[in-house]
Amino acid sequence: MKINFAAPRVPRTGTVVCAVSEGRKLSPSAEQLDKDSGGAIRRAIEASRFSGKSDETLSVLAPGKLGLGRVLLVGIGKPRGGDHVVWQNRGGVLLAALNAAGEQKASVMVDSLKDREATTAAADLAFGARLRSYRFDKYRTKEKPEQKPTLKELNFLVENPKAAEREYEPLDKIADGVFFTRDLVSEPANVIYPETLAAEARTLATLGVDVEILDEKQMKKLGMGALLGVGQGSSRPSRLVVMQWKGNPKAKEKAPLAFLGKGVTFDTGGISIKGAAGMEDMKWDMGGAGVVIGLMKALAGRKAKVNVVGIAGCVENMPDGNAQRPGDIVKSMSGQTVEVINTDAEGRLVLCDALWYCQDRFKPQFMVNLATLTGAIIVALGHEHAGLFANNDELAANLTAAGKAVGEKLWRMPLDDAYDRMIDSDAADVKNIGGRDAGSITAAQFLQRFVNGVPWAHLDIAGTTWSKKDAPTVPKGATAFGVRLLDRFVADQYEGK
Repeated sequence: MKINFAAPRVPRTGTVVCAVSEGRKLSPSAEQLDKDSGGAIRRAIEASRFSGKSDETLSVLAPGKLGLGRVLLVGIGKPRGGDHVVWQNRGGVLLAALNAAGEQKASVMVDSLKDREATTAAADLAFGARLRSYRFDKYRTKEKPEQKPTLKELNFLVENPKAAEREYEPLDKIADGVFFTRDLVSEPANVIYPETLAAEARTLATLGVDVEILDEKQMKKLGMGALLGVGQGSSRPSRLVVMQWKGNPKAKEKAPLAFLGKGVTFDTGGISIKGAAGMEDMKWDMGGAGVVIGLMKALAGRKAKVNVVGIAGCVENMPDGNAQRPGDIVKSMSGQTVEVINTDAEGRLVLCDALWYCQDRFKPQFMVNLATLTGAIIVALGHEHAGLFANNDELAANLTAAGKAVGEKLWRMPLDDAYDRMIDSDAADVKNIGGRDAGSITAAQFLQRFVNGVPWAHLDIAGTTWSKKDAPTVPKGATAFGVRLLDRFVADQYEGK
């Protein structure tokens, strides 16, 4: 789908999209179309339940003398109401409505706002439409025509089109990162496994990202016994991906920002094997790594003025004759020993070595890790919020604010010595689970033992990585939850400083 920005004139071909405020108040462009059509727009509204409330839509077949196919009216609620997320959601809603109607070309009239507001609204509408346009259909060979999207061109008509296009350009690059993450998370595990996930990350070199890939021999030399233990039952060798974006070489603070992701490309549970029902979903257990890779693509794509390290621990958790057993004790890179009580609590074993490697090598300002870590966080928060754990209040507050700003919500969960004692082991320094109670918290406490005092946050995205229903800017499937959040966090707090 091609997105364009142009000057505001009522088109005479295709479909035109106009805004209607709450109380059925027409925008100037809608008023003009109503006048040109002899009142057809108002008559259609009066004959419907459409009231102009936010995200309502009404499709009107245009009278022949207008030369248009149809007019799509979109409710925007209060005339000047709405932040960035609201306008982005409106863009997603209108994109879905246009495809549902089978439209091929549409023009969106962005008016009834001040020039600066209209410019930003146009960019946000375009961003929302692009985010909603995502599809993962590469393996479908017999799709009915009515199931396919039809829209090929979407024009946003605004008073200052060049300014709107400038605002949209970085958003377009963020969307590239979101789509990259969604693609990686959607791929089946016979396509994306540790080596191929690492190879996908390597493609970021074309954008100027420095990419290193550590193999098992290198990780063994570093002492990453916890990470390597997870992957030893798979025929697919494990990998550690290290990405660096150096967008601000003159930064006063030389230490980079660091983001890390769990990349379990398929999780059977290992010897502590999962039930068969729903196991196919475990292809997206690498969602945290997917987000970090997509974030690096977004930052590099928009030339973010910041220095960032992204690390992805890539393994496959399988139960062959060489697999790790419950009761095994492994030695992590930190030197701490871990008693593996449950091989299905593997993500924390991957991340503990990645976290230690990151703080030991790069001395970052902070570390944020993302992982589809626990089912317990879904029990606690459902699919509306991701769990946030942190050892630093300022970091937690800034992440929460960024999530709210982009519509990717976080909810802070507790950390406490009482929970930490639940993972003390009688046989080793620590055990990898603490029982059924407070499962997401004890998982976070485990990770915190490998942070070594660096400001740190853990995002448990198990409930938000995949969606079974459509949302305005997120079609059902892989969500890429975290890419926009972390991009906003970086832009607001660190970029250019």
